Parts: sequence; C-alpha cells; structure tokens
Amino acid sequence: MDDSSLATQPVAPHRKLWSDWLTALFDLFFPPLCPVCGLRLGDGRRDPLCGGCWRSIEPIAAPYCIVCGTPFFAFGPRDERHRCEECRRHRPPFAYARSTARYGGVIREALHAFKFDRVTALERPLGNLMAEVGRGMVSVEEITLLVPIPLHRSRQSARGFNQAELLARRLGKVWKIPVGQRVLRRLLATRPQTELNRSERRRNIRNAFSLTKPAAVRGQHVLLVDDIYTTGATSAEAARVLKRGGAAKVGVLTVARASFNR
Repeated sequence: MDDSSLATQPVAPHRKLWSDWLTALFDLFFPPLCPVCGLRLGDGRRDPLCGGCWRSIEPIAAPYCIVCGTPFFAFGPRDERHRCEECRRHRPPFAYARSTARYGGVIREALHAFKFDRVTALERPLGNLMAEVGRGMVSVEEITLLVPIPLHRSRQSARGFNQAELLARRLGKVWKIPVGQRVLRRLLATRPQTELNRSERRRNIRNAFSLTKPAAVRGQHVLLVDDIYTTGATSAEAARVLKRGGAAKVGVLTVARASFNR
C-alpha cells in the first residue's frame, strides 16, 4: 500500500515494518485480487488496485480548455489559455473544471466496480489519483471548501453510499480542506444522464439542486467533486446554485472525463 508521495509526516521505521509484516501475512492466507483485472496485487499496488492497473492509468495533461478542461488533440491549439468551442458559445457558471484521466480502460472498470459492485475501498486510490494529479491542475491553496455532488435520496439508499462524497472525504484528508457534506441537496430523481443528448441533459438537471447551508459557502472558493465529467451539465447546475448562494468561486474536479459527441 504505497502512499509515500502523499505522506505529510515521516512514518516511524518500526511502524512501517510492522505494517508490512501484517500485510504480507494477510496476503499469504487471503491473497488479494485486483477488482479490475482479477490478478494478485503485487508490487506497486494501490490497494485494492494492482500495480499494473495503477501504472496503466494515463493522467490528462495540457493542452486543454482553460475553462472546462476538455483535452485538445496534439495537432490542436497549444495555448493553454484557449477555450473550446462549447465554452466560447456557452460560458459555464463554474470558473474551471478538471479531470484526472480519460474515461476508459482501467478507470472505467474501476469506477464501475466502485459504484455498481460496491467496492468502496476504491475511494482510496481514486481519491489519491485526484489529489496527486489535481494538484497540478488547480490552485489547492486557494480552495476553502470541497462539496460532493449529491445523489437523490432514493438512489443513494439503493446504492448505500454516494461515491462523490467518499472521493471528497479522501481528497479533503490529503489536501487538508474541509468537506461540506449535505451543503447541496438533490431535489429531483432525474433520469440517468447517459440516456440523453447535450440539450436534454441541461433540461433534465435544471432545478435539481437546492442549497441547504448558504452560510457554509458564502464567500468561499468551492471545489465540486464528482466521479465523471461528460457534458458538464450536472456540475454547471450545481455551480449555479452555489454561486447564487454567495460562493465567491466554484471549480470542479472529477476522476474521469468521458467523451461526448451527441
């Protein structure tokens, strides 16, 4: 379980040795398998992801749209202040949105296992990925509050947890930023966004959120946290509510970014 790049304090040698011994003993009798590829975790593991799956994740790198973070192709504009066509036509209510990796391969399978197979231990490596890659994408020192995108109570009850909330907690722990739980409430049990085109997504999510704690966001630089960014409709609606409630600035950070052509 290698989180050395995130450590803020040195670990006592005897504690590290004891932890490694316990992990080896547990692995001997209960061999851990990666929820993505099914292989034993091995070297470079980021429990519960194996080292191979972790190393295969390719973080998104510049150049990308300075507003929504959509990656540009290698032959596209390389000015990092450039905005994509969609953001030039419709400036979103959030100041910026960033994602740590493209939606596909290991990331897609890991998020599927996290959300639908209830492998909640994946919040640790996925949250750490957001913390490590996100640090180079956003001004961490300026962010004062993390707010997870809420699920409707019926969906959260069926799933048993909100994946965005788990990711926000992990991110808050690493970055040492408070998490505003239940700051936003999802009022509507909307249709799944995956079934809709871009304009339908905007209509579907309109007025879906309410602000339950205005005092918590007033004057704050809020970072919305979610698992996947597709068209940005959900993030935009949540950001609109936060801005209306007095947030000074709203950004977005997700684990993955999905391509969308409809």
